[in-house]
Amino acid sequence: MLSWIAEMVIRAPRRIIVAALLIAVTAGLVGAGAIDRLGAGGFFDPRSDAMRGTQLLQDTFDSANPNLIVLVSDPDGVDSPTAREVGLEVTEEVAADPHVLSVQSYWQMSGPMAMGLRSTDGTSAVIAVQLDGNETEFQRSGTELADRIGTGRDGVTVTVGGAAIVYRDSNAAVTRDLVRAEMVALPISALVLVWVFGSAIAAMLPLAVGLFSILMTLAILRLLTTVTDVSIFALNLTVALGLAIAIDYSLFIVHRFREERRAALARGETDVDADAVRRTIAVAGRTVLFSALPVIVSMAALVVFPLYFLRSFAYAASAAVAAAALAAVVVLPAILLLLGPRVDALDIRRPIRRLLGRSPSPSVEPEDSGWYRLADRIVRRPVLPAAAVVIVLLTLGIPFLHLTTGFTDDRALNEQVPSRVVGDALRNDFAQDPTASITIVVPDGPTDPNAYADYATELSRVPDVTAVLAPDGIHVGGLRIAPAPPDMLSGTVARITVASGVTPFSDQGAQLVDAVRAVRPPAEVMYTGAAELNAESMHTIATRLPIALAWIALTTFLVLFVFTGSVVLPLKAILMNLLSLSATFGAMVWIFQDGNLSGLFGFEPTGYLNATLPLLMFCLAFGVSMDYEIFILSRIAEQWRSGDGSAEANRQAVALGIAQTGRIITAAALLMAIVLSALVSSSVSFIQMFGLGLALMVLIDATLVRAILVPAFMGLLGRWNWWAPAPLARLHRSWFPPESLRH
Repeated sequence: MLSWIAEMVIRAPRRIIVAALLIAVTAGLVGAGAIDRLGAGGFFDPRSDAMRGTQLLQDTFDSANPNLIVLVSDPDGVDSPTAREVGLEVTEEVAADPHVLSVQSYWQMSGPMAMGLRSTDGTSAVIAVQLDGNETEFQRSGTELADRIGTGRDGVTVTVGGAAIVYRDSNAAVTRDLVRAEMVALPISALVLVWVFGSAIAAMLPLAVGLFSILMTLAILRLLTTVTDVSIFALNLTVALGLAIAIDYSLFIVHRFREERRAALARGETDVDADAVRRTIAVAGRTVLFSALPVIVSMAALVVFPLYFLRSFAYAASAAVAAAALAAVVVLPAILLLLGPRVDALDIRRPIRRLLGRSPSPSVEPEDSGWYRLADRIVRRPVLPAAAVVIVLLTLGIPFLHLTTGFTDDRALNEQVPSRVVGDALRNDFAQDPTASITIVVPDGPTDPNAYADYATELSRVPDVTAVLAPDGIHVGGLRIAPAPPDMLSGTVARITVASGVTPFSDQGAQLVDAVRAVRPPAEVMYTGAAELNAESMHTIATRLPIALAWIALTTFLVLFVFTGSVVLPLKAILMNLLSLSATFGAMVWIFQDGNLSGLFGFEPTGYLNATLPLLMFCLAFGVSMDYEIFILSRIAEQWRSGDGSAEANRQAVALGIAQTGRIITAAALLMAIVLSALVSSSVSFIQMFGLGLALMVLIDATLVRAILVPAFMGLLGRWNWWAPAPLARLHRSWFPPESLRH
């Protein structure tokens, strides 16, 4: 296939470039409307009992747990005439909205129910609202409602929060931060590319491929929204990964083209550029395609999870990597063929050297480079450097041993954001949080309200439960203190609300769920609410995780076996990746879970990490690490196949392979780290963690792992690096005859 692509590029480079431009323009037009169609949620399992229970509540009682909270505050107290007037006015406006299913307002309640909606100091009270629709729909209707009512009136402050507004504020922050981050990353990346290539022309090529990849991915995401839900947070991955991976692949292709062009000139070829393109696609093109496969298959593992937040990243990453690989292997060689020697035009380093009075930098053969000397020393004496790096990585990974996971709430946002203001007030100023309640749904229970009395009494004795609202009455501390609220029983369907001030997405929230579940119900029940959604989604992730990990390990092993013909190198690569990932995750726990450096990055630690992010980062980081592994192995394998198969030939192959790729992989890692670390400027804490974690992983992987551990382990293993059982070796030779791999 690669030879066919090469001949196609050589025959019609202009047609390929024109076709690519037309595709890019079309993709840009299609993808332009992607943002408006992307979803806001996707953090919970839609098939869980909690989601089914919520739907039953809506179908039976036209209400469920509130997803929009209106906070009304008055320094004179919420019972002042002005506050009461404003509270009742806002309540009426909210109740008139066609998307509102139910309203619980402090100014329309009495007794214990009213007290649960008032702050402990009496200066704030809430209106708890249930909006209809899914996460995306109630975000839109909640935004429209908030725009109408979320203003101050007569000195009374009205602030709107809750899940609907958290999603709105998160989406706004992601969109705004993404533009700002890439405005920083792009010019810095361009400068680094000029430093790497010298030529401004060559430096612009990776950015062009990155733009093509981003436009293609946006178009694919837009088309996917017509058949499935896609999370808006996938935008960050689309832009960051599309640009970073495209730069990686383009660096490798452009570097190889320049190298092959010099070799073709030295050989006296008649058609230098065509020969360079042909050999570049045959060798570097094969490497790029094999590099793309581990990233795609690793991210594809996220499809096994029913949370569309995770699935969206699988769609975005696969599309971005595939588009980048396609452009790098087909479109970029066509551009290089037309540019020919002009690929080195506008060499900015030459005038700078002249200005500084320095002579032109001479070209250095791989055997004379610092990378070769470093790799050669490590291969000859591998034990000490390998042990030192392993100890460093394991030490960095120690904090990962106390990882705690949950789901993100409003605390991922800046303290001045409206939904964060409301969330902080509910956590700090109220005895109970209406959004933290656990609602128990009895789909087929007793029709007598008194049949629920004993159950409600026992629930009210559970630690951290402030009140239980049941069909027979309101229970506090084991006592029935008031009559039942309306709409707690409809035929055989009953609902019981367990009120609490515990933060649902926390260890304490999980303990509350376990304690409530431990109380024996009078009939079969379903548990709903934020804490229950958190617990069930965590369970879903835990049960699907072994499938995802097995898929990643198996497919990665197969890809590397097909690429190298060895069963040892794939196992070594997986081990290397696990070491670098353990160090990265340890750092993320230390920073974002434990709260170290929170002042520097401007976030509030919650004591846990978003449950989806370590999984997402693992899949992406594993694939990207294999990307660099294949870049290195491609050159090492070339040298090995041209040798005599001895231990000395292995040493020479490893040292030369590191020397030929060290500079380019370091540059690629630096560029990817720049693009990813730009996300650290986000005002959303889990986007900060995503960017910082991946940037740190890339730098660790390209320095400690690829520059030290890889040559050390390959030096220790010697000829065993290339071993495979005889049947597998024969199978690989039938697929790839040795002569077809020598260039």
